[in-house]
Amino acid sequence: MRFEGPLKDTDTFEIALPPGYEVDELPPPINIDYSFASYHSKSEVNSNVLRYTRTFEVKELSLPLTKVEDLKKLYRIIGGDERNTTVLKSVSH
Repeated sequence: MRFEGPLKDTDTFEIALPPGYEVDELPPPINIDYSFASYHSKSEVNSNVLRYTRTFEVKELSLPLTKVEDLKKLYRIIGGDERNTTVLKSVSH
């Protein structure tokens, strides 16, 4: 298998929390690193802003067939991470 070229893609999303809510649960961070690619993500809260950051990096252009199962696992982990949610709760004053 061959990738089109080396790649390092980082996304950052910032979401202002609605008034009267705070974060109850954050998704766990993901840190997976193979010789051919890596994926890292984390969610954090600062004041009333939820920040989600993820980085996907392709480090090797060709992948031997012996590593295809690792690639499938990596894509499953990324897919699961993309479906994770943050839970908010109402703040009583």
